[in-house]
Amino acid sequence: MPSNAGTTRLVIVESPAKAKTISGYLGPGYVVEASFGHVRDLPRNAADVPAKYKGEPWARLGVDVDNGFHALYVVSADRKQQISKLVKLAKEVDEIFLATDEDREGEAIAWHLVETLKPKVPVKRMVFHEITKPAIQAAVANPREIDRDLVDAQEARRILDRLYGYEVSPVLWKKVMPKLSAGRVQSVATRIVVERERQRMAFRTAEYWDILATLAVADAAEGPRAFNATLIALNGDRIATGKDFEPTTGKVKPGAGVVHLDEGGARGLAARLEGRPFTVTRVEEKPYRRRPYAPFITSTLQQEAARKLRLSSQQTMRTAQRLYENGYITYMRTDSVNLSETAISAARRQIVELYGERSVPPEPRRYTGKVKNAQEAHEAIRPAGDNFRTPGEVAKELSAEEFKLYELIWRRTIASQMTDAVGSSVSVRIRAVSTSQEEADFGATGKTITDPGFLRAYVESSDDENAEAEDAERRLPTLVKDQPLTADQLAAQGHHTQPPSRYTEASLVKALEELGIGRPSTYASIMQTIQDRGYVTKRGQAMIPTFLAFAVIGLMERHYPRLIDYDFTATMENELDEIAGGDHAAVDFLTAFYFGSSNGAGDQGIARSGGLKKLVTENLSDIDARSVNSIPLFTDDDGREVVVRVGRYGPYLQRELPGGEQPAPAAEGEEGGTQGDRAPIPEGLAPDELTPEKVHELFLGGSGERKLGDDPATGEPIVLKSGRFGPYVSSGERKSSLLRTQTPDSLTLEEALKLLSLPRLIGVAPDGVEVFANNGRYGPYVKRGEEFRSLESEDQMFTVGLDEALALLAAPKTRGRRAAAPPLREMGVDPATEKPLVIKDGRFGPYVTDGEFNASLRRGQTPEALTLEEASEMLAEKRAKGPAPRKKAAAKKAPAKKATATKKTAAASKSTAAKKATTAKATTAKATPAKATAAKKAAPRKAASSTE
Repeated sequence: MPSNAGTTRLVIVESPAKAKTISGYLGPGYVVEASFGHVRDLPRNAADVPAKYKGEPWARLGVDVDNGFHALYVVSADRKQQISKLVKLAKEVDEIFLATDEDREGEAIAWHLVETLKPKVPVKRMVFHEITKPAIQAAVANPREIDRDLVDAQEARRILDRLYGYEVSPVLWKKVMPKLSAGRVQSVATRIVVERERQRMAFRTAEYWDILATLAVADAAEGPRAFNATLIALNGDRIATGKDFEPTTGKVKPGAGVVHLDEGGARGLAARLEGRPFTVTRVEEKPYRRRPYAPFITSTLQQEAARKLRLSSQQTMRTAQRLYENGYITYMRTDSVNLSETAISAARRQIVELYGERSVPPEPRRYTGKVKNAQEAHEAIRPAGDNFRTPGEVAKELSAEEFKLYELIWRRTIASQMTDAVGSSVSVRIRAVSTSQEEADFGATGKTITDPGFLRAYVESSDDENAEAEDAERRLPTLVKDQPLTADQLAAQGHHTQPPSRYTEASLVKALEELGIGRPSTYASIMQTIQDRGYVTKRGQAMIPTFLAFAVIGLMERHYPRLIDYDFTATMENELDEIAGGDHAAVDFLTAFYFGSSNGAGDQGIARSGGLKKLVTENLSDIDARSVNSIPLFTDDDGREVVVRVGRYGPYLQRELPGGEQPAPAAEGEEGGTQGDRAPIPEGLAPDELTPEKVHELFLGGSGERKLGDDPATGEPIVLKSGRFGPYVSSGERKSSLLRTQTPDSLTLEEALKLLSLPRLIGVAPDGVEVFANNGRYGPYVKRGEEFRSLESEDQMFTVGLDEALALLAAPKTRGRRAAAPPLREMGVDPATEKPLVIKDGRFGPYVTDGEFNASLRRGQTPEALTLEEASEMLAEKRAKGPAPRKKAAAKKAPAKKATATKKTAAASKSTAAKKATTAKATTAKATPAKATAAKKAAPRKAASSTE
C-alpha cells in the first residue's frame, strides 16, 4: 500500500496487464487492481441461484419478468476471491476510480462493481481511449459519473439475450437435438451462412467462351508493343459473360440479348479471324483518382486482418487487446472513424518525415462513418500517443503477430491522412472482320498511376483473391483511332460461371455490419459462438454451415420467422441504442418483446403476435420434428425424394423405397455403412457437395463403402466402410479400424489384409498361454492373458517377435505413466510472479503452467502463438479462483465379520442395506419430490445461449 500521506485511491481496471501498465503511469498514492472482467452475471445454472429464489417461477430465467424485469445477479464463482480482495482494498482507500473500458459493457462492469463492493468512499468513473501516460493522467484529472443510460442499455441487451436464448433453445432441444442453443444474433448470423450455402446448392454452372487476342503495334512510340484484348461483341451483339446466366438453371437470362459462344463457335471464329487486319475504333482516356480508406474500426480491422494476416476474428481481437493494454494502440472496440486533432497532427508530421510534404493534403481529412448509430465521440483504432511510433521502433518489443497487426493499424492510419492516388485510365475498342464478314469487336483497358499518394503506405485487400489490387497498373501502348494492329495470337478460352463465394469471418462481419446487426464488442464472439455450437465449420477461411444449422434455421424460418428477420434484429439494435441515448425506457422495450404489450416500445410484429413467451409456447405441438430434421435435396430419376436427415449420431442420406415405403430406423449403436436406402455422409463433406452424382456414389458405397478386393485366403470381399467411430475395413465377420497413420483414400488391399489380421497371434508362451499383438484405444500393445504392455509404434504390431513380446511383458508396469515428455515450449519468467512458465502437452491438450497452477490453452490459441502476457493473465485468473478442492478420500470399510446368520437373515440384511444405500443416494441428490421439482423449475437451461 502507498504511504498514508495525502489521499489514497484505488483504481479498478479489467485485466492484470492493463493494471500493470497503468500502475506505472500513476505512481505513489494509487493502488491499481484488476476485476478480471465481469464480476456479476445472471445465474448460469440451478446451482448459481441463491436458495431464497429457487422456488420462484422466474428463477430458471434469472429475470423476474413480472416485476419490471428485475435481474438476479450473482457473483461468478471464479471472481469471489478477487471480489473479496477488492472489498478489503475499498475499505483502506479514500477514493475509488472505476477505469473499465469506455463502452456499454465497460460501463456496466463499473456499475456492477459499485453494486457488489458497496463502497463507503466516493466513487468516480475514469475513462480513456488509450493507455499512455498523458491519457491516464488526463483521465484521473477529469473523472465523470457512471452513465446510467449506457448501463440500462447493456442490462436490457443482456436480459433480452437471456429471454431469447432460454425461451427459444428448449424448442430446439425438443424438436431437433438436446443441448442446442438459439441466440438473437447468433441465429441470424447462422441464417446468413445457411442462405449462402442454399444458393450454392441451387447453383447450376454454365459454360461460355470468348477469344483472347494478343495484339501488337508496329512501331510503339510509348508503352509496351503487345497487349491483350478480349472479344466483347459480334455483329453488334454483346458476347455473353458470367453475369448473363441464371444461377439456378445455368441458362442465359431471358431478354439478355447476348451471343452465347460455345467451344466450337469460339474456335471457329478465331480461325476465321486469323490473318485479318485489326483496327482501333475508339480510345477513351479518363483521369483516375482514388481517395484513401478511412481509419480502422472494429469490423474493418477484423476484415483486413483476416485478408492480409489470415487471423480469425478472435485472434485479431485478442492481439489488439494486448496492443491496447500495453499502450501501443487506442481502444479496439469502436465503430467511429474519427481521429482526434492530436492524432491527425501526429499522422501528418510522420507523413512529411517519411514520404515528403507532397504526400500531405493541404487540409486534414475528416471521415464520416457508415455504421448506424456509431459512437462518433470515440476514436478510430490508431497508434497510441501524440507521436506515432513506427513499426521499426516497436519491432523488438512485440511478438510476430502483434507486430503485424500494429503495422497494419499504423499503415492504415498514416494512409488515411495522405494525398489521393492519381493517374489515368484508358478504354480501347478494336474491330476485325472475319473471312465470313462477321464484325468482331475486342476491348482492352489500361490504368497508369502517375502519383501513388496513399498507396505508398497502404493498399486494401479484397475478399476476392483474384481481384486486382488498387495499386496494380495495366499499361497499354499509346493508341489512336484508326490505328492498324496485327494479331500475334488468337486463343479461344472457356469459362464457367461460379457459385457465390462462401462467407469468411471477415465478409460475415461485414454483412452483419451492413445489416445493422451486432456491435463492435460482439462480432468476434458471434463468429466463435456459431462455430462452438456446431452450426458452422471452417475450411481454410471459408465458413461452411452444417446440416444441423440447416435443421435449426429451417425450424426458425417456418415457425418463428420474425425472430431471425434481418430488419427485426436491426430494429432491436436501434432500440437498444435509443435506450443508451436516454430516449426509451428499457422496461417498456422488454415488455413489448416478451409479453407483446402494444403500449410499449419494441417491435410491433412481436407485440401483435403476443410476444416471445406466447410465440414459443402456444404452437409447439404444430412443429413436426421429422419434417424440420429433413433437408430435401432433389428427386432422383426414379421419382424418389432424396433428403438429408439430421440424426442423433449425425446427418445421413435417405430416399424413399419403391412404393413409398420407408426403411426402418437404424438400431442404436449401429456402425455405419448403408442400411436399406440410407447412406452415411462422410465427415467434412459440405452441403453443396451433395450433388446427384455424389449422392448416387454414396448410396452405391462411395465414401461410405468401397470394395478394396477379395481376401485370397477366404475369397470374401474386403470392404472399406465409414462408421460412427471412423473408417474401418470389414470382411465377413472380421472388422478392424484404420490406424492413425492411415487414410481411407490411400488404403490399399495389402494394408487392409494386415488390419484384418489383428489381433495377431505372435506365439505361445512357455506356460502355454497365447501372446497377441493388437491395436486399442490407447494405441498398439501386446497381450498375454490379462497382462498388457504398450508398443512404441503401430508397425510393431506386425513385426514384434515372441521373445521381444515376452521381454516387454516381463518388464514392470509403468502404471499408465510414461517418462515425462519435454515441454512444448519454455516461455520465460512470469512478470506477475517471477516463476518460469512452460507449455506442456496434457491429456486434454496443451496447457501453460508455473509449477503450481495450470491453465489450458483456449480454443484458437496455439503453443507457438501464445504470448507471455496471455499466459500470465490466464494463470492470474486461475490463482484468483484458488486451488481446486481436493476430493475426499473414501472411508475405509470395517473388516468384515464372520457370517453367522442364516441365509434368510443374510438376505434380509442385504435388502436393508440396499434400501439404506438407495435412501442415501436419494438424499445426496436432494431426493424429496418437492425439492427436486423446485430445483428443476429453478434451473436455468445450461445449454441455452444467453449471449448473442
